[in-house]
Amino acid sequence: MIVRRICHRRAWSSTPRFLYPYTTSQSPTPSPLTSHKLPFIGYPNNSMNVSDSFILCNLLIKIECRKVGLCLFSSQASVDVGTSAGIVDVPLAQTGEGIAECELLKWFVKEGDQVEEFQPLCEVQSDKATIEITSRYKGKVAQFLYVPGDIVKVGESLLKMVVQGAQVPTQKQDVSHYSEVNKCKTGGVLSTPAMRHLGKQYDINLNDVRGAGKDGRVLKEDILRHAILKGINKDSIGIENADSRDQFLKGEEDHSYVPAELGSQHGDKTVPLRGFQRAMVKTMSMAAKVPHFHYVEEINCDALVELKESFQNSNTEPGVKHTFLPSLIKSLSVAISKYPWINSCFNEDSMEVVLKGSHNIGIAMATPSGLVVPNIKNVQSLSILEITMELSRLQQLALANKLNPEDITGGTITLSNIGAIGGKFGAPILNLPEVAIVAIGRIQKVLCFADDGNAYPASVMMVNIGADHRVLDGATVARFCNEWKQLIENPELLMLLMR
Repeated sequence: MIVRRICHRRAWSSTPRFLYPYTTSQSPTPSPLTSHKLPFIGYPNNSMNVSDSFILCNLLIKIECRKVGLCLFSSQASVDVGTSAGIVDVPLAQTGEGIAECELLKWFVKEGDQVEEFQPLCEVQSDKATIEITSRYKGKVAQFLYVPGDIVKVGESLLKMVVQGAQVPTQKQDVSHYSEVNKCKTGGVLSTPAMRHLGKQYDINLNDVRGAGKDGRVLKEDILRHAILKGINKDSIGIENADSRDQFLKGEEDHSYVPAELGSQHGDKTVPLRGFQRAMVKTMSMAAKVPHFHYVEEINCDALVELKESFQNSNTEPGVKHTFLPSLIKSLSVAISKYPWINSCFNEDSMEVVLKGSHNIGIAMATPSGLVVPNIKNVQSLSILEITMELSRLQQLALANKLNPEDITGGTITLSNIGAIGGKFGAPILNLPEVAIVAIGRIQKVLCFADDGNAYPASVMMVNIGADHRVLDGATVARFCNEWKQLIENPELLMLLMR
């Protein structure tokens, strides 16, 4: 085999050259040989003139291993003068403070794709937000190290890319070397570390799995199919629905026999908690240790109903739909201005309470990915129309799982509109480190009685305020709720207090 190395007025690299076997069709399973390093020639004198420079035109290396029937060749092919290619790792960068791992949701590229600098590569989800990972390099995708559904720790490599020499860091690695290293040492099965980990979860030997990928590579679908055919009851973390199982079974043509009881099993299903659901486990577990108390009140919303209808009838903004919630949010902020302790955070270590100047009111939202609480920043400075537009933006991002970390962090008090789904009232749990949370039920027509005994219909809403009893007492919460109730039942008072 001939290897050409051309020196173009640059120092020779002392990077090790790895030799790998090229086998004929008679060789059943190639295995990498021991690494060899070509003799180090030395460094040219960069101060010499061009005419005196050391130029190596051709270096012929011919190695014949006739005893074993192999031809050894350098894994680095010749390249044009002034260019060189190498493999770089693309790691999962730090996506936010305190984030240690993320779930890989999907890839935007495929193996073999050309990628431009800053082009989105994949989408990951932490327990705080969903983030797109972009490329630092311009090059070609060599291989994925994880598949959607895998948990990736911060700093671990997501994929390998082939980039030009100017972009390659000091630690280089070769494409051929990487491809060979990824073979399992037991039998030469091609698989990624994530697939080997998935096989261990099922207690499956990857040598028993027939890979459907390129060059027999074992894919996630191959392991899941093998697990189903073996009658393993545990569902994989990668199975998203029952249709995937049917698709795997239909695609297996060589297995003519499938146990009859497989389709009729109704076993347990293990579902791992990811993203926002995992965050809810942590926050609610901490909140359960905090002494709560709840304060319940009824609020007459007749005036609020008329106000909402008036807003909607005079609406001139395209795409804006007026609801009760923005008016409730604004009136809540006005009430907080009179009772600032409701809008505070408690530091248990220093035994201090921080009275927050900004009213960043979080709105609990149920999404397909779980419960998330984005917050509207500086409500005290926003109009009801501005709150309506910001609320709509956050709702759209939440449903699309596209919330930014800035949208989720920095909340000072939470409002849970359980009435949008159903129910008269709920008993909310604190969203630490906040000291108060408000749950509102649905507005419904009920029969009320005046002081003189006359009955009349009214639109009534139940509210339940959960409070941290280490910071707030019942009297403070009751006075705050009375202030908020007065603003809701008499929305014209907002005109006097709004800035």
